[in-house]
Amino acid sequence: MKTAIILALATLLPLAALAQHEEETENGVVSLAGREGFTIGTKQGDFVFKPYLLVQTAANFNWYDDEGLDKAYNQDNVANSGFSIPYAVMGFTGKAFGKVSFNLSLNAAASGGALLQQAWFDVRLRESLAVRVGKFKTPFSHAYLTTLGETLLPQLPVSLTAAVILPYSLNAVTPAVGTGFDLGVEAHGLLGGKFGYELGIFNGTGAAVNTAGKTFSDDWHIPSLLYAGRLTYLPRGVMPSTQGNPDRLKEDKWMVGVSASVNVESENESTNDTRVGAEFALLHHRLYLAAEAYWMHVDFTRRQKISESYNYLGGYVQGGWFVAPRVQAALRYDFFNRNGTGKDGFLNMPAVGVNYFFKDSGLKLQAMYQYIARSGHATQLDRDNDNLGLATHSAVVMLQYCF
Repeated sequence: MKTAIILALATLLPLAALAQHEEETENGVVSLAGREGFTIGTKQGDFVFKPYLLVQTAANFNWYDDEGLDKAYNQDNVANSGFSIPYAVMGFTGKAFGKVSFNLSLNAAASGGALLQQAWFDVRLRESLAVRVGKFKTPFSHAYLTTLGETLLPQLPVSLTAAVILPYSLNAVTPAVGTGFDLGVEAHGLLGGKFGYELGIFNGTGAAVNTAGKTFSDDWHIPSLLYAGRLTYLPRGVMPSTQGNPDRLKEDKWMVGVSASVNVESENESTNDTRVGAEFALLHHRLYLAAEAYWMHVDFTRRQKISESYNYLGGYVQGGWFVAPRVQAALRYDFFNRNGTGKDGFLNMPAVGVNYFFKDSGLKLQAMYQYIARSGHATQLDRDNDNLGLATHSAVVMLQYCF
């Protein structure tokens, strides 16, 4: 397994500089397309400085099954409900000297190391090669790489965010498929205007850690880091990082991509986690479509003295349609084999939503409902474990403001 993974990533290396930059002031939070707003820059355009802000306020309702609830402690079926602020991001982005772009953002709704959401600079040597250093999104999953303020639904697919179920009492070992933000370095670029690539090395500790604390792998004898690569085919040029924007109703773009990563001695040096994904996305006037499938292999390190390994499958299909110039209807079907492929049964998670974009104000209203069903489990215990900690019924109404 180790040799196959390293060889697979090595094949990505010659292509590995192809990131998808919609514009030189890309920030991953707010789309600046067609909205210059307050920008400082030189007449020559070799220096641009753009502040931005994103605030999301939400009303949440979550209803849980009785499994996992202890009525002796007055635990209710309705929990984690009320009002929340998922993100309160302030930042600035820009470019300098015609080849260096930069971005820094703070999420005041987070805590600890996650307060620093992003901090990176990007040196563009040529269209086919640029180097990014700092804290930014790892090259895995169309859902995560979408601009934060332009997602189809206010919540990411559960198959990306929920921790898998392992049959061991190791509280520190709770891997999820999505890798999100991390600290590292990445080569990226665009070849022939149609082929994009990203190849990076990251800490593998996620968005909440801003310090260097990794070591060498006792099993593999390489640095215990996250090695990740992504390749995309863009036949009609760079795909905008949006899942719905009323200012982009004339777009006609589509892309397919594959990605792979291995997190060496992840989860407090307990496991080696391998991820492989395939993705598709399309923007055709009022229509947005996307689909992803991913596989994760969890293999315990030798020091854990656990010989078994586990495989997990997940994915989703989602689509949005502008039924009116500023009203977008949304559907998603999400599935996840959270107990692993060695056991029968999986989660079915349909969701429906609607988005309204207020004209000339930066306001966006989103609403969604999701149901988590369980199918095909061999035992009641497997069925109960599969959605442990996940709400059977959930609803979100979110009002967002950005500039």
